[in-house]
Amino acid sequence: MATAPVAGRVWVEGVATAPVAGRVWVAGVPVDAVTGAEVVRRVGEALEAGRGGRIVTPNLDICRAAAADPALRELVCTADLVVADGMPLVWAARLLGTPLPERVTGADLIWTLSALAARHGWPVYLLGGGPPGVAERAAAALRRRCPGLRVCGTHAPPYGFDATPEGAAVVRGRVVAARPRLVFVGLGFPRQDVLIAALREELPQAWFLGCGAAIAFAAGTATRAPAWAGRAGLEWAFRLAAEPGRLARRYLADGLPFAARLLAGCLASRLRLSWRLGFPPRLSPASWLTLPSWFRLPGWFRLPGWLRFASWRGRGLPPGR
Repeated sequence: MATAPVAGRVWVEGVATAPVAGRVWVAGVPVDAVTGAEVVRRVGEALEAGRGGRIVTPNLDICRAAAADPALRELVCTADLVVADGMPLVWAARLLGTPLPERVTGADLIWTLSALAARHGWPVYLLGGGPPGVAERAAAALRRRCPGLRVCGTHAPPYGFDATPEGAAVVRGRVVAARPRLVFVGLGFPRQDVLIAALREELPQAWFLGCGAAIAFAAGTATRAPAWAGRAGLEWAFRLAAEPGRLARRYLADGLPFAARLLAGCLASRLRLSWRLGFPPRLSPASWLTLPSWFRLPGWFRLPGWLRFASWRGRGLPPGR
């Protein structure tokens, strides 16, 4: 299935380019350069106009899967909104010179979008989240935080429900019958996004958020990492400590090498672009540690202390560069 061009996307193959209309490519996927508040505003405007859509929140694991499978990559690329759920994507965008304003997570959007739905009286549906009862607990927590929220349904599909067309059709039928305007789907990538893509055709006026563990976080059945860990890009370590058996391979064997390759590749692309533009002059390897003040990478290169290279701090490119 061919992917139709999407207005505002920057098609990048390994090099940094200027963003177009607020969307840039990082780690092989397009990411909207928006804040969480802007996501809520866009969804609200679309719902008021009777338009639906779907939101994908890629992290490193999703990017790694998309890089290996063209069908999954297309599933991400054709979403109406794509927001960076992982700090490494934010860092990579800064390295490329196409910064994202902030990390926008599904675990945050489930609250802010529920507040939006409560203000407008739009019904919400919660699908997934774990064992039976989790979605109901999450719905109760959302109602307490967002008075007036209408939850028109919850459902925890059995494991392997999508192994047959009939099983998937039953789950879709329950959602369609409830006629929600907002649907939170916490089944993990790619299962949740494949299901959402099918539901979009049956509920064209609804918005869908593939939110992974956000429903379990809202229910309190899973513990979210502290805010400081998320800002430092260490939420994966918190989750690994909580579920080592399930997450060790994902984070240690697959995630860390992918992150290292991603950040190193983005840095190399940025430096190649600088050389291509004739800036800076060629320097010996030893001189990288004592770069003159005029060769400081721009201000978007503000990474955590443990990821800073040499003494680079942003002061912008020199005049005329």
